[in-house]
Amino acid sequence: MPAPAQAPAPLNRLAGKVAIVTGAASGIGRASAQLFAAEGATVLAVDRPGSAIATAHEGLARITTLAQDVAADDAPEAIVAAALKAGGGQLDILFNNAGVSYNALGEVSTDAEWDRVFSVNTRAVFRICRAAIPALKARAAVTGRGRIINTASVMAERTDIGLTAYTASKHAVAGISKTLALELGKFGITVNYLLPGAIHTGMTAKSFADEKIAAVWAKKAALRRLGQPIDMARSVLLLASDDADFITGHGLVADGGLTLRT
Repeated sequence: MPAPAQAPAPLNRLAGKVAIVTGAASGIGRASAQLFAAEGATVLAVDRPGSAIATAHEGLARITTLAQDVAADDAPEAIVAAALKAGGGQLDILFNNAGVSYNALGEVSTDAEWDRVFSVNTRAVFRICRAAIPALKARAAVTGRGRIINTASVMAERTDIGLTAYTASKHAVAGISKTLALELGKFGITVNYLLPGAIHTGMTAKSFADEKIAAVWAKKAALRRLGQPIDMARSVLLLASDDADFITGHGLVADGGLTLRT
């Protein structure tokens, strides 16, 4: 199975910027927080209490960590306040990446699991966006730009058996992102969403530990490999950078060609 290409040298593409990254204890969030920091950003890395957030970014001076459940009632205000404190009163980038999965046939899905998926994947995304918008507007008034990126999934455009709640939640993330893009464009704030395919993260590690399952999903992709967190981090970096000034309301498919044949 081919490996990801060697990472290019950092270019300080986020120098002077302040970013929030949720779900940052592992996987896509961890890789993104560290890439943002390597590119010059001051980063608030957020994940739930009990996760590895306290140790995931040890030794990285540009990253401040916060143990916070994104679905808690007070989470949006706490996260934005912590970012402003870490960043000297400014906020340039919000990357809503925290998410949970759930797989069960619709007829046996429970209300509790449906609510859990939507509380993290959808409600928290919207509420953190809402809380961050004033700070993003204030910063955009100075710099001319602000960024919101939300993690959706290729399942925001497709579906599969057993994914009623998950797919519905990710379709909602796409809808939130497109609508906020329309509302915030006049302020210079872009809002986009990432559509990962089969990515080897903590969420998928159990399934992909089975070599046969991993091989099947790798074969489905045009690039003949599973995605890695750094692949997603590089995609998010594009949307977070100044190079994406004219990209908004867009779902960036980063799936190695997984969905080309469906």
